[in-house]
Amino acid sequence: MTLRHRVLVPEIMDDAAQDFRAFSAALHDLERINRLTFAYRPVIRWLEALVRRSGARRLRVLDVGAGGGDALARIARWGARRGVRLELAALDRSPHAAAHARARHPGLPVRWITADLFALDPTERFDAVVCSLFAHHLEDEAIRRFLRWLDARAELGWLISDLHRHAIPWGAVWAGVRILRMDPMVVHDSTVSIARGFRRDDWRQLLRESGVRAEVRWSLPFRWSVSGGPRLRDGAADDAAGARPA
Repeated sequence: MTLRHRVLVPEIMDDAAQDFRAFSAALHDLERINRLTFAYRPVIRWLEALVRRSGARRLRVLDVGAGGGDALARIARWGARRGVRLELAALDRSPHAAAHARARHPGLPVRWITADLFALDPTERFDAVVCSLFAHHLEDEAIRRFLRWLDARAELGWLISDLHRHAIPWGAVWAGVRILRMDPMVVHDSTVSIARGFRRDDWRQLLRESGVRAEVRWSLPFRWSVSGGPRLRDGAADDAAGARPA
């Protein structure tokens, strides 16, 4: 499979016909992958920078494509350590996501919203909107719309953290999910997700076409962090200095 361009093969998890048991088993293994690949670090690092920059002691945070709620559980722990009062909300179109998260993280103070993101009440606003490993599920036109959506919803800032499309992570994930004997849905979708991922030039083009200003930063391992908000709307939005894979 060539990875020069996004390969928009469907992911099994995006099929609304999946039942709760299959969906929940996949979410369980996705949490394992996220933990092993430090998927939460870019989100927590960005929130920390947002708090330092804004001085906020209270944040309304929305997680788009929240899945099983594992990222929000990490955000809740970060807020408790940092002394930041959080109002957490989770958006996912699958009703199985909320059911799995409530069972997996009992007592987690999250308002679950089961809806398509573009159907969300237009009056809803949040201080911070985060989106970790969800954007690759969208096709390019939906991503352009999503970028504008983020810019309109987030009053302090927003973050997309997603996969770098490259043969090295593709091969590592292909082998890893089989060695660890993960759920068949995850075995299929994991490498498909990387093939649907992004390179720096993809993000530059999507931002340019959407008319949204944002920073595009490289994050280990094999991630892109795309962040925007009020501070960038009237100023320059430069890539981070340092190593910049294509």
